[in-house]
Amino acid sequence: MMKVLKFGGTSVGSPERMKKLLAIICPETPRLVVLSAVSGTTNKLVEIVSFFEAGDKNNAVTAIEKLRAEYNQFIAKLFATEQGLNNGKNTLDYHFGLLESIANDLFTATEEKIILAQGELISTTLFHYYLKEIGVHSVLLPALDFMKVDEDHEPMVDFITEHITPLLTQETNLYITQGYICRNAYGQIDNLRRGGSDYTASLIGAAIRSEEVQIWTDIDGMHNNDPRIVKGTKPIANLSFDEAAELAYFGAKILHPQSVFPAQKYKIPVRLLNTMEPEAPGTLISAFSEPGKIKSIAAKDGITAIKIQSSRMLLAYGFLRRVFEIFERFKTPIDMITTSEVAVSLTIDDTRNLDDILKELDKFGTVELDKDQTIICVVGDFGADKHGYAARVFEALKHIPIRMISYGGSNYNVSLLVKTADKTEALRSLHNRLFE
Repeated sequence: MMKVLKFGGTSVGSPERMKKLLAIICPETPRLVVLSAVSGTTNKLVEIVSFFEAGDKNNAVTAIEKLRAEYNQFIAKLFATEQGLNNGKNTLDYHFGLLESIANDLFTATEEKIILAQGELISTTLFHYYLKEIGVHSVLLPALDFMKVDEDHEPMVDFITEHITPLLTQETNLYITQGYICRNAYGQIDNLRRGGSDYTASLIGAAIRSEEVQIWTDIDGMHNNDPRIVKGTKPIANLSFDEAAELAYFGAKILHPQSVFPAQKYKIPVRLLNTMEPEAPGTLISAFSEPGKIKSIAAKDGITAIKIQSSRMLLAYGFLRRVFEIFERFKTPIDMITTSEVAVSLTIDDTRNLDDILKELDKFGTVELDKDQTIICVVGDFGADKHGYAARVFEALKHIPIRMISYGGSNYNVSLLVKTADKTEALRSLHNRLFE
């Protein structure tokens, strides 16, 4: 069976790191490698898009030329032969020529998606040519030939299976493809949105029923708290799919939130590993989870809390449906929700349509808004809570004002809303109480 290995932007972030991937890949057995764009490239492509959107073609062209210069230095260090360097230059000529040609076109959303796709197209082609230079045979599979989303932007797993399977019969153990990019229902170049390379790997793993999906980053697995804020965090050896999904959604940056679900549906194990320490065991995500334990704490910033209070809500059926329809109409997901007899509080992280939402909500009663909030999510075995973990969570945060609590909606988490200013203290207090 084949393994699917995804490498993030930092893993291909320099010629030196790109060269080290082969030792990790070990193509003695079948491997399908999914690559992100070189670290920093997508951000620079987003900047180029913003210049085009503003009609500032001069700055767009300048930014393109600057990025091209960085890649000129990249290929000079990546390739050691004249043929390899020529292949690298031809690759850059094609992709940057395409970017420069957009300066002469009417800029639309289609051109935006084309620009954003170039990072992954460049990184995979350069890696393919590097392997060719050192005598390692690989096949470059264009993701645009098999990755597709439907009109609701949902991936079409059956389509992926149908179109990638015939491509995996070639005389090689090593296939390379792009993360993040796809085609939409109309055949246009599109993407799975930021962080989508994880999603690509999981979707391909599900589509070909792979042995395992490996997500290689610069962190040795998912930790039991945010190592940037809390000292002494440790990697988690095992997580269930549900636990991993909760952590990814509520702030664990190592894994794209949606990437768990395709693997979970087809029971494909997902392993989180570190390219800087390839011998580290990392984190295994599977159908199994060690029961009776608190696994991890995550935090999601940029949260806005909305409270709708109305005497009309008292004993009124259909009230919540009408409230939720407003958020559905403005395509704004809700993270947390709590209710009482006369009020409902909920949180969102997408505030692009907040003003319009508030105007609609005003028709129901009094609306209160709290910005600069953070969701703290504690993940583990809370089923029936035989161990009193919830009480320990609340005890740890007794000195911190809590705006909302969500408990009981899942057997795997307790979520609390606090001011972002209190996040650091909340994470450290919880860590000391639950893990120390």
